[in-house]
Order: sequence, then structure tokens, then C-alpha cells
Amino acid sequence: MVWAIFGTVVFILVDRPGWAAACAVLWLVITIDFTLVVRHMRQGPHYQPGPDVPPYPPPENRRR
Repeated sequence: MVWAIFGTVVFILVDRPGWAAACAVLWLVITIDFTLVVRHMRQGPHYQPGPDVPPYPPPENRRR
């Protein structure tokens, strides 16, 4: 993410709008991916990716 931000800024400063746009798009994709990964991590171990995936079995509450 840092390199995408750096590339965007540098290419804007050296007047290369095409490369700046490419770095900006890469920055956007990285940010969206990072946001989704963090969201899924916060949902915990019971995250279900879709309706076609069966639910996890309930945890066993046995005393040993």
C-alpha cells in the first residue's frame, strides 16, 4: 500500500498522469482488499462465505 501511495504522489509530481492513475487504481484495490480481510477476521471463526456452504457444526460442550 505504501508503494502505491508513493507511486501515485511521485507520478503526480513528475507530471505522468497515466502512471499516477495506475498507481491510484492499485491503491484503491489494495485498500478494498485490506478492508474485506479485516472485516472477515472480525467476523470470527463462524464466517460463512456463501449460502451454498453448510454451517459449521456446533461446538462440543463436553466436560472432561
